[in-house]
Amino acid sequence: MATTGLVAVVSHWVHMSDTANSVMLLVGLAVGVDYCLFYLRREREERAAGRDAQTALRIAAATSGRAILVSGVTVIVAMAGMLFTGIAEFKAMGLATLMVVAVAMVGSVTVLPALLSLLGERVEKGRVPFLARAKRKGNGESRVWRAVLKRVLRRPKLSLALAGGALIAIAVPAVSMNTANLTMDQEFGDRLPVIAAYQHIDEAFPGGPDPAEVVVKAEDINAAPVREAIGRFRADAVAKGASKGPVEVTFHTKENLAVLQVPLIGGSDEKKSERSLAVLRDEVRPATLGAVDGVEAPIGGSTASSKDFNDKLGSAVTPVFAFVVVFAFLLMLMSFRSLTIAVTSIVLNLLSVGAAYGILTAVFQHGWGAGLVGAEGVGAIVSWLPLFLFVILFGLSMDYHVFVVSRIREGWLAGRTTKDAVVHGVVTTAGVVTSAAVIMVAVFAIFGTLSMQSMKQMGVGLAAAVLIDATVIRGVLLPAAMTLLGERNWYLPKWLGWLPDMTHDEAALTQPPAPAPAAVAPGYGPELGDRPRHARI
Repeated sequence: MATTGLVAVVSHWVHMSDTANSVMLLVGLAVGVDYCLFYLRREREERAAGRDAQTALRIAAATSGRAILVSGVTVIVAMAGMLFTGIAEFKAMGLATLMVVAVAMVGSVTVLPALLSLLGERVEKGRVPFLARAKRKGNGESRVWRAVLKRVLRRPKLSLALAGGALIAIAVPAVSMNTANLTMDQEFGDRLPVIAAYQHIDEAFPGGPDPAEVVVKAEDINAAPVREAIGRFRADAVAKGASKGPVEVTFHTKENLAVLQVPLIGGSDEKKSERSLAVLRDEVRPATLGAVDGVEAPIGGSTASSKDFNDKLGSAVTPVFAFVVVFAFLLMLMSFRSLTIAVTSIVLNLLSVGAAYGILTAVFQHGWGAGLVGAEGVGAIVSWLPLFLFVILFGLSMDYHVFVVSRIREGWLAGRTTKDAVVHGVVTTAGVVTSAAVIMVAVFAIFGTLSMQSMKQMGVGLAAAVLIDATVIRGVLLPAAMTLLGERNWYLPKWLGWLPDMTHDEAALTQPPAPAPAAVAPGYGPELGDRPRHARI
């Protein structure tokens, strides 16, 4: 609600859209639920360990609160990558999502602890009796994940090879990914009446129902050279195979404009119509309208719009990927003061994104299991989705990663071995990570049930990636890799010592509470020499 108000203000200066609002709601709920779950779980764990409500809250602020800040900044950086596309729709989505993450982050370290402080022990009011009895093993640890980790860490090399190999195999189909702006029959299938009408129009009118539009602007549209150039353009468009005609022209003398309607050969077939568009732009226009001084003749229409959008998007992929990866790497490096953790974080998150790409390509492009999600015959991935998924998934994956690794580092600082710290960190965060992932997968899966293929692809891609990230990545690959690396997990070269230090020694705050003073039974005590004072009431 707060971000909706902020977006309303910002929309007076920056283009916003309904899509940006939908994505903002989706991401805002995802990270907001995550942050609250992590903070609440840690506060309850500390109270269960015997600390009073205020002390538990301070520890939660120093541990989970810090992790929320690191995670939030990392997600914001990922979302900011969309601002580098140069496309208004992506800029709107990027701005709206980074704003909602910032609001969720600030609220989670201010409003949430303030509310918990006011509630104190009353935060436990209203617990569901059945769930309250379902205790976890020791200090909030998950029995299920402890059993999984036992098998993973028994043979970490084998676990790493099997899980990593499986994700790489899943990602392989993404190499042949074909992106396109989906046509109406691809987007909605051929069962709706409106699609049948669209197909009839496509068959009845040469070049399809949406021809290319050439807008000719000149100082004097009635000048002989301009009229002659327009005539030659109409003739050459047919002669050079870009159109079968007729090429219609409408003059707007008062505005000194002329609009040419050019039905492209290929019609709704994107590849063929793009070839026709290339002939118009590269051959016909330069030889006719382009040869007259002072004449402007941009070529638009749905085919041109799709082609230009894809080209703009393609040119933005490299800078967006580089920006997100480099800044996420630097943030992890400064937050954990470890080159190893920073590198493994990036590799594991890229592997998660690659697996999501592979699933999308296999299902929606190659049709493997497409019938299960109602995606028969699509044959392509909607053009905007890969970049959008990369930014969203990278942000959400780093969200989980920061929380798990923070807990592992905390255990290591408290004096545990790396292997013990890994087990402690994973099993104590697994429950809340799994709970948050289940919520997100359920929300994303709803999009997978929609009739629009673009929304279906987005839902399936997000749901699959979050599921893989919360299980295979966090439960197998991360613990196996960190166990094999051992003390090298905490390696930072001396030449990187100049980097800002964003670490925080949580271990000092999280030591077990001191036991209550022992009551001494008669006959025991220092006055009787070395006999133990063990009788405690």
